[in-house]
Amino acid sequence: MATVEDVEAALTNVIDPELGLDFVELGLIYGIEVDAGSVHVTYTLTTPACPIGPMVAQQIQEFVGELDGVESVDSSMIFTPPWTPDKMSEDAKFALGY
Repeated sequence: MATVEDVEAALTNVIDPELGLDFVELGLIYGIEVDAGSVHVTYTLTTPACPIGPMVAQQIQEFVGELDGVESVDSSMIFTPPWTPDKMSEDAKFALGY
C-alpha cells in the first residue's frame, strides 16, 4: 500500500516547465490523503492564470497511479491560501535566486 511519503516522492516527477523545478520543491503541493487504495492530492499553481493546470492534473494521475496499491487518484486545484515563494524549499529558493 502506498504511503503519503510514497505519493510525495512520485509527485517530484511533476515539473513546472517554466521554472524547471518539481511541484514538491516549489511548495505547490498543499495536501496528500491516502485512504487504502485511494489517493487525493491538493495542489496549487504559482498564479491562477497559469496555463498548465490540466497538464498538472494529468501528471499527478500518471505518476501517483503508478504506485503499488494505488487504485484511484484524484486531485483538487485550489488557490487559497495563495502560493508565495516562501513556500518553496531552501534548495528551490537557492536555484531561483530567492
